[in-house]
Amino acid sequence: MTKLSLLLGALAASVCVQSHALPSPPTVTQAPELEDRATTCTFSGANGASSASKSQKSCATIVLSNVAVPSGVTLDLSDLNDGTTVIFQGTTTWGYKEWSGPLLQIEGNDITIQGASGSVLDPQGSRWWDGEGSNGGKTKPKFFAAHDLTPSSITNLNIRNTPVQAVSVNGVNGLTITGMTIDNSAGDSGGGHNTDGFDIGSSSNVVISGAKVYNQDDCVAVNSGTNITFTGGLCSGGHGLSIGSVGGRDDNTVQTVTFSNSQVTKSANGIRIKASAGDTGTIKGVTYTGTTLSGITGYGILIEQNYDGGDLHGSPTSGIPITNLVLQNISGSGGVLSSANNIAVVCGSGACSSWTWSNVVVTGGKKYGSCQNVPSVATC
Repeated sequence: MTKLSLLLGALAASVCVQSHALPSPPTVTQAPELEDRATTCTFSGANGASSASKSQKSCATIVLSNVAVPSGVTLDLSDLNDGTTVIFQGTTTWGYKEWSGPLLQIEGNDITIQGASGSVLDPQGSRWWDGEGSNGGKTKPKFFAAHDLTPSSITNLNIRNTPVQAVSVNGVNGLTITGMTIDNSAGDSGGGHNTDGFDIGSSSNVVISGAKVYNQDDCVAVNSGTNITFTGGLCSGGHGLSIGSVGGRDDNTVQTVTFSNSQVTKSANGIRIKASAGDTGTIKGVTYTGTTLSGITGYGILIEQNYDGGDLHGSPTSGIPITNLVLQNISGSGGVLSSANNIAVVCGSGACSSWTWSNVVVTGGKKYGSCQNVPSVATC
């Protein structure tokens, strides 16, 4: 009897403890913080450049509306947040000063740069033009440093009258430039010189589509880089579609570059590949296809391994081989002026190999009489 009483008492105590146990507190989930709202900042006038530079970290979208950049000042957007959009509206101008520039600098990751309808970027380069470009005379600012943009896009910029070189592409990976116009045609009679359209160095995965370049130097110059494409472009008044000069730089490799479906007119050269004499480097896998030449005043096609500050200087050297070059569907029947040369190929011994040369028609000019070491598939 005593044992039974003790057992019943123990069970009762257990039920009592369980019925009075406090429930476990509910699990509290912290609410996610609300993302900052996208901010659009609009800048204009004489203070627009400095205000935009100071505020660039605070703006998801930067609108530059009729900004007048003071003399000697870079419109500096080189510290943008990832994913920023930059829009140019109206006319952007720069004051005059003799200095090296650049006048515009944009850097960042996943940056979108746009030109609104009717917008113009006009540094009024004629104030610097003296026929000497970057070789002397007035010190002239370079225009647009499009550097370290990875990956990013530039769309519909309309650039007019740059003092010297227009767009420098350097240190980028994954840049797409679409529908850009660089119009330095006033420099033809106004003293424009060294007004390169696009200078590309140490970059990869660059696509330039639908560009129109009117200038007095290289339309495009790929000095180093890999996987570069220029397609659907128009080049007028300059030095044509160029590789190089390659050699004598920190980076001397050009590989997998394609120029396609483009027109070169009223230019010193149509197609030009420049390897510097006495230097080392690599030019490999360059393709020109679907290129139309007209009004060429110097050389329809110029491929040289003896570039030395000028074309075809002295004996070619073999330190920068040109391999896997493809020229196909080059249309230049009557496209070279009678005073000019159709094709010039000057290679070092064994330094030009594995070329493809198909449906290349370049006529109207003279036959160049000093070609050297021309691959058997090519004509000169």
